[in-house]
Amino acid sequence: MHPLKLKKPVAFFDIESTGTNVVKDRIVEISVLRALVNGETNIKTWRINPTIPIPPESSVFHGIYDEDIKDKPTFKEVAHDIFRFFEGADLGGFNVLRLDIPLLVEEFLRVDLDFNLDSRKIIDAQKIFHLMEPRSLPAAYKFYCQKELENAHSAEADTVATFEVLCAQVERYNGVVIKDENGKDYTPVHNDMQKLHEITAHKLVDLAGRMVLNDKGQEIFNFGKHKDRLVTEVLDKEPAFYDWVMKGDFPLDTKRKLTEIKLRNSFRRR
Repeated sequence: MHPLKLKKPVAFFDIESTGTNVVKDRIVEISVLRALVNGETNIKTWRINPTIPIPPESSVFHGIYDEDIKDKPTFKEVAHDIFRFFEGADLGGFNVLRLDIPLLVEEFLRVDLDFNLDSRKIIDAQKIFHLMEPRSLPAAYKFYCQKELENAHSAEADTVATFEVLCAQVERYNGVVIKDENGKDYTPVHNDMQKLHEITAHKLVDLAGRMVLNDKGQEIFNFGKHKDRLVTEVLDKEPAFYDWVMKGDFPLDTKRKLTEIKLRNSFRRR
């Protein structure tokens, strides 16, 4: 039985992939631990044929080679099973915003499944860890759980370790006071998924971080010549920039979010 206070399930997951390019790389293994409101947990792991070669450096990292997955199903073949296992759940993991969530969303979009994040809280154990005790996952596991992480970089071992780390973090830091960037006291960690989500992802607009929210809650660009400018302002004054993004090597999620903002802005001007 886990100690988390949940109003809805949380799906902790970890992905092993062919590389770190969200647009070009593919999932080769995904493990999902579903923490339920009643304190129980369920875990499922899928090995996946990425349909492209796994680079040697990636295989050395996670231990999965082309030979290991040549007879496994493609993501398209198991996408609905994975989608259902995430259904109705918030998301949890270790450093999931850098690659795991963007890559998962991208894979779903390729097979026409809209893995919408708008109603999901995102809880990243690494964000809490780096905020409170800057380290890495094996060190975090040893520090919080007093155990050595066996089989590091296998999806299931990392997923289970991340879940145990978050449970220990909540118990250790619940109500602990620290100082913010302005020197004011505050308590960032609570046994509450909304509060943990705020540590992780409350300012992101798209998963790649190309657009974020400013202090006023407005969408701004976070890269290039338009960095820190309002997205709506750029779309109004330089509409060709939208076309450039849509034709460029940007994740589908980024293009989707930019399109949503463009349509919303056009509707408001009517």
